[in-house]
Amino acid sequence: MKDKIILLVEDNPDDEALTIRALKKNNIGNHLVVVHDGVEALDYLFCTGTYANRDINDLPQIVLLDLNLPKIDGLEVLRRIRENETTSLLPVVILTSSKEEQDILKGYKLGANSYVRKPVDFNQFVEAVHQLGLYWLVLNEVPPK
Repeated sequence: MKDKIILLVEDNPDDEALTIRALKKNNIGNHLVVVHDGVEALDYLFCTGTYANRDINDLPQIVLLDLNLPKIDGLEVLRRIRENETTSLLPVVILTSSKEEQDILKGYKLGANSYVRKPVDFNQFVEAVHQLGLYWLVLNEVPPK
């Protein structure tokens, strides 16, 4: 069985480093793929562009999706994930600093599985990542292919 892949879609280098540090602190050793904008996220998921040679059947176990992304924003990435048959059931957790009610509502309307605000405090963030890892990578049963 292949390692469960985590796809982190994050354009902020500080938030990326914080997330990687929190994953390591929680001993979450899954293969982490990091992409830095919405176009790169869609290329990875749909095996286009730079990722044209990637196996389409090797989907991530979970997508951690920021909303404020360059090129294509996170909500549009989520919409495209949900409208594609191959990725429509892929667990997507919005992981963002946005506190806007409209972002929360749009995220859930577009099919987000969860919406987590990035805490400013590192210890809170480490605990949030621990809970995400425990649920989405250990306990959650994914739909059969």
